[in-house]
Order: sequence, then structure tokens, then C-alpha cells
Amino acid sequence: MLDIKDFSFFENQNGFDFKGFLIKTGSYWKWFLFGLTVSMFIAHEVNLRKQKIYSLETTIAIKEQDNPLFTNNTSLVFNWGGSSDQVQTVATTLKSRSHNEIVIDKLNFFVDYLQEQKYFTQDVYGSAPFIVDVDKTKNQLLGIPINIVFVSPSQFDLKISFKSNSVPVVNYVTNQKDAQFVVNGEFVKRYNVGQKITLPFLNCTINIKGNPGNYVKSNYIFKFNSFDDTVASYQNVKINIDEKSGSIIKLSMSGTNKARIVDYLNELVKMLMKKQLESKNLFAENTIKYIDTTLNLMETNLKVANNDLRDFSKGKNVVEIEKRGETYQSQILDLDVAKDEVDRKINYYNSLSNYLRTSQDYTKLPAPSVAGIEEKNIITNVSNLIELSVRRSEMAYSVKSELMFNNIDNEIAAVKKVLLENINAAKAAIQFESSQVNSKINLAESKIKQLPEDSQAYLNIMRKYNLSNSVIDAYLQKRNEAQIVKAANLSDIQFIDPAKDVGGGLIGPKTEVNYVIALFSGLLIPLLIVFLIFFINNSIQNTDDINTLTNIPLIGVVGLKHTDTNLSVLEKPKSALSESFRAIRSSLQFLYKKQNLSGTKTLMLTSSVSGEGKTFCSINIATVFAMSDKKTVIVGLDLRKPKIFDDFNLKNEVGAVNYLIGQLSLEEVTQKTTIPNLDVISSGPIPPNPSELIMGDSMTDLMNELKGKYDYIILDTPPVGLVTDAVELSTFADVTLYVMRQNFTKKEMVNLLNNRVRREELVNVSIILNGFENKAKYGAGYGYGYGYGYGAYSNGYHEEDESKNIFVKALKKITNMMSSKKLS
Repeated sequence: MLDIKDFSFFENQNGFDFKGFLIKTGSYWKWFLFGLTVSMFIAHEVNLRKQKIYSLETTIAIKEQDNPLFTNNTSLVFNWGGSSDQVQTVATTLKSRSHNEIVIDKLNFFVDYLQEQKYFTQDVYGSAPFIVDVDKTKNQLLGIPINIVFVSPSQFDLKISFKSNSVPVVNYVTNQKDAQFVVNGEFVKRYNVGQKITLPFLNCTINIKGNPGNYVKSNYIFKFNSFDDTVASYQNVKINIDEKSGSIIKLSMSGTNKARIVDYLNELVKMLMKKQLESKNLFAENTIKYIDTTLNLMETNLKVANNDLRDFSKGKNVVEIEKRGETYQSQILDLDVAKDEVDRKINYYNSLSNYLRTSQDYTKLPAPSVAGIEEKNIITNVSNLIELSVRRSEMAYSVKSELMFNNIDNEIAAVKKVLLENINAAKAAIQFESSQVNSKINLAESKIKQLPEDSQAYLNIMRKYNLSNSVIDAYLQKRNEAQIVKAANLSDIQFIDPAKDVGGGLIGPKTEVNYVIALFSGLLIPLLIVFLIFFINNSIQNTDDINTLTNIPLIGVVGLKHTDTNLSVLEKPKSALSESFRAIRSSLQFLYKKQNLSGTKTLMLTSSVSGEGKTFCSINIATVFAMSDKKTVIVGLDLRKPKIFDDFNLKNEVGAVNYLIGQLSLEEVTQKTTIPNLDVISSGPIPPNPSELIMGDSMTDLMNELKGKYDYIILDTPPVGLVTDAVELSTFADVTLYVMRQNFTKKEMVNLLNNRVRREELVNVSIILNGFENKAKYGAGYGYGYGYGYGAYSNGYHEEDESKNIFVKALKKITNMMSSKKLS
């Protein structure tokens, strides 16, 4: 007898059943297989549709190229501000919008060359047999694919699909966008290669490249993109400054087209080299222009002095006159040259100061060294001012940001302010030098005045002539020096390793990563679904659930039936399912023996709700008793839903109801079955008062009569969770079997059973777990409770149900083979 106090322990067991979860997870192995198949298929399709991604790089060195011919007096070096500053300037410039705009415009990278492949549209820049020569001054179709089909080596069809009457166009010179009216539909027109295409929305020429290969009947696409968007997409150049050697920079870029990457990286550096060299040369060019202007003036002065000397020499003894002033001639020449040098410096400072105050373009400033100025601060600031002015001029054609203009204007203003202060300080120093030279000249001139008038006149002419000649010689020397500097100038930026496609460079797509993600997704998603089902599903899943929720003994586990009727034991007597009922029979005999029962034994089967298989269990338990030569009768006492007669091909016209109302005798309501020793009393017509009939004295009379004729009486009763009929009938039962069904009986129903047993409404209760499918093993219900699924060990003993699932069949064969090898 079960102790009632044992039920208190199981009332509130809500812990996580890890073992149950594992069993539940294993039972859904088909879901995991399906999930893996789908996820791997998706990963495979994604990998097919992904283009290969390459990464290429170029390496450059930044080093100030000093010309060995430079001296302090002739230095025209363009200095970017020291090595570290120069490297940072280069790195910043390479990523700047203004610089990238120049490169994009030079390469026409706003034009895409495309070709449709099976899974994606491929960038065929470099491999396309043609190039698009764009007329940047006119409108071009923006963002709409333009198809080209070559019908012959010299002709092609131009096809454009217009989906509206208005299309966007862009002018790449002004970067202005507009709308252009077109005819809705398909535009098709044939052109010759090299023929200029002139349309309101397209102005370009298609030219064939050298060695194009076979391109006839090939279909290509080209497309014009937004200039600003294209520039933004190419500003992702990765710049890495070598930590060990700060003057080494590595540039890298990734994309789907290696030819495009190579061209862009190399042109990006070449354009910067060109700009930097032009900035250096600009200093020398300005100096040469300044010198040429001065030389023109000095040559004019020299001609005038030469004419004056020729006129003076007429009719005079020039040799005698020259001898009289020979003492002063070289002395006064040296002083005149010194004065000219000082005056040139002052004039340069005055001109530079006036130019800084009145002009906005400082790209034409000459080198201070041309005027003999060696002041370092002035030379440096003039070069900085030129460089900033050049940068601003370049920005005017490409940069639209007002903020960038304000920043560079502020830099120019700061340099200009410092330069003006340097000029004022230098002028103060040179003024003193000028006054000293003038004093010496005045002293020399006072001595010259003591000479005869013709000697004074001759000396004045010679002073002009010699000064002009001396200045011309000096300027010619400086001009030659400036030309040498310009010719010898080298860019501070040099290629170490230009970008080149030498094979390799593949960095994506990461197909292995996609497959790993697919593997985890294919397992994780079904696992999460199973996890959700496990917590949402409040049904009995296995014997552990029953043992956790109640102390009522579990007498047997019955698997799924694989027969058309409920007569499973009769149809397949050697199956594992039949053995499970025989095991229940043995357990029942043990219970009867434990109760010291003799004579007729009564067994009642009930459940929580309809559909848990109590009728199925009643029939097969009765069958195993009958097959053991025991006279057995099944009494259908579910008067509301009669079922038990159909499987025996019997009629329900008369039954227990007819007996209970005194209408018919026991023999009249008893029906024979095809199974020896097994009779059936169906419920009969549905009465209006089933509970009252069961509670009447006639029920006792029925049971007494049955005990006189049969060894075993099986009572098939209504669900105890729905009606109380089974409670009333429990007084006639020696043992009550409570049927629960896997994945059907709710766990809260076990509490209902516990309460009824605690109140002794039901006594001598045992549980049958019906419909058990151990999906974790083969996935088809092999191995029913208490060890009746031994695989290869059960060969010859059990008639196994053959699974229809090919995977299960294969897995079972493999398992049986492995078991056989172990036995041998």
C-alpha cells in the first residue's frame, strides 16, 4: 500500500530536467539534420554569390631631396616642415578629399565597367575590350546601366532601359546634376566604334583597346556614378606608417577588381609626387621670372650707359681721361654694387610687404635669395606661404567644404602675419647698413668732385655702365642657379614598391567562416526551438517526469503501435510492444499475489482525459491474459463514449447498460471474440444517467456474476479527470491502472491523481506510460521500457516493427552490424 505522505515530496518539483531535455533534443534529430542541410545550403549559395575580394599595397618613402649645388645664397628648397611633419602631411594628403578628387578625375573612375555573371555583376575594369572617352563638359546619364552589345568588331548596339520620362544627368566639369526628359521604354541605337555619341543624356565615345581579344556578341555594361560618392568610396585607403622607419608608408586598398586597385594606388602616389615637385619648382619658376624682369631693366640701363659712353668718347682722349679717375673707379664700383645689393633687399622687402597686404594669390612670390636675402625665417615663411597658396588653388576646383577653406585661410593669415613681422625686423637692420654704404659713397663722390669735369662725367657714365654690367652678371648667375635647381629638383616622395598584380592578394570571402556560422546556426536554431518546446510543452515526456511528480509506482511502459487496429498483441505477438504487455501482466500477477488474492482478479483502467490509450491498453492486457489460457472478459464501462467493440468487429447494440437496467441477462450481453478465452461486454446504448447506473445495485450483481465465470475481469472506465465514474468503480477493482500518454498527458494531471490517491478515492494504483517513443534511439520507437529494445541482441526474440524512414533503416543496420561484431 502506498503511503499517502510520500506525495508531499512531489507536489512542487519544478527543477530543470536536464536528462529529459537531452532526450527531448535527441528525439528531434531530424530537425537538426534539416537545419544543418538548410544552413549549409544557404552558406554554399551565399559563397557562390559573393565576389572575390583582393587587397593590394604599395610602399613609398618620404625623404627630403637636397640639391648638392645649393648654397645659402642660392637655396630654393621647398621644405614641408621636417621629416615627421612631412610624413604626416603626406598621409593626410593621400586621404584628403581634394587629392582623391584629382585622382578620380584623372582616371575617370566615376565610370563603372560591368558584366553580368551567373550569380553577380562583375567589375571588368581593365579586362573590358573598350574604354569610354567621356566628354566632361556635357551631360551624362547618372546611375542608370548602359548596355553595349558588340555585333561586329567595329559596331555595337547601345541599349538603355528607361522606366520613367525623366532621368538624372550630371556634368562632371561643374558637378551639377539635372533632370533630362526621355521617352519611357527601351532605347536602342547602333553606333560605330570611335563614333561620337551625342545625345541629350549621353556624350561619349566608345573606343576599342589594343589586343581586345574576341568580344563580338559579348554584352557589357557601363554606368556613370556620382562624382562625390565615388570619391567618398575611394577615401578608404589604409595608410600604415612604419614604426621602425618613420619615413616609410604602406598604402593598401581592397576591392573586387585588382586592376582598378593597382591603377588607383599608383596614380594616387604619382599625382602627389607631381604636385609636390610642382610646388618645389614653382619657387624656382617664380625666381626665374623675377630675374628675367630685372635683367630686362638692367639691359636697358646698360644700353643707355653704353650709348652715353660712345657719345662722350667722340673727339676726346678717353685714355687720358680714364687715367685721371682710375684711382676712384674700382672703389666707387664696389660701393655702387654694395648699395645696389642693399637697395635690392629693401625693394624686395617693400614689394613683398605691399604684395602681402594687397594680393590674395601668393603662388607667384620669388625666392628671397634672388635679392641676396639669407634670413632663414623669411625664406621658410615665403616657401610655406607659396605651398599653402598652391593647396588653396587646387582646392578651388574640387573641394566644396567651406570649413576646409576657412581652415587653410586661417593658416595663410597666420603665416602672413609672422612674415610681415619678419620683414619689419629685417628692414630695420638693413636700413642701418644702407646709411653706412651711402656715407661711404658720399665721401667717395666728394673726392671725385675734385677731378676735372670731363673726368667726373666719364666716371658717372662708367659707374652706370659697370653697375648694370655687374648686376646683369650676378643675375645671370642666379638665373643659371635657379634653372639648375629646377632641373635637379626631385620629389620627396619615391616609390619603393609600386602596386602590381602578381597573383594572390585574395582576402575574401571567408567561405570557411560562412560554413562554420552555418554549422552553428544549423544546430543552434533547432536547439533553441527544442528548448522553447521543452519549456512550453507541459506534457509527460518520459518515465523520469512521472518519477519526479509522483511516488505512485510505474508498472510498465508501452510503445507506439504499428498496427491498423488496437489488437497489437494478437497481430504481432513477437513484437517488443507485445512483450511490454506481457511484462505488465507479470507485474499485475505479482501485485495480486502480494495482496493474497485468489480466484477472480479484477483490473480497472482509467486515465486523466480521453485519448491517452486506456482502451488500447485494456484490449491488449486482456489479450495477453486470454493467451495464457485465462478466461478473460473486457467490460466497457465508458458509457458516454463507447469504443471497445470496433476492434473486435462487434456491434454495440446491447451491452452493460442493458444488463444494468435489468433488460437483458449476462449471457445476452456477452459477445465472443476471435481470441480464445476472451469475451467482451460492450457498453451498449448510451444512457441518460450513466453515473446512477454504475452506482446502482445492479453493478454489484454484474461483478458477482462475472467473478463466477472468469479468471480476469478488465474494466475499461471513463477518464477520472473528466467524470467520477471510475472513482465509483474503483471499489470493484483489485488493482487500478492509470494510463498516461507520452507528450499528451499534462503534468498537472499527475497532481489530480496524487490528490485522489491521498484521499483514498483510488487505491492500489499503478501507472502505465503509453505511446512511448524513444526517439533518441534510432528515432522510430525501438526499445520500449524495461529493456525490450536490445538491437541485435533481440534478434530471434522480437518481431521488430520496420521503420519507413530510410535513415532509420540505415542507422539500425549499422548498429546491428556493430553489435554483431562485438558479440563475435
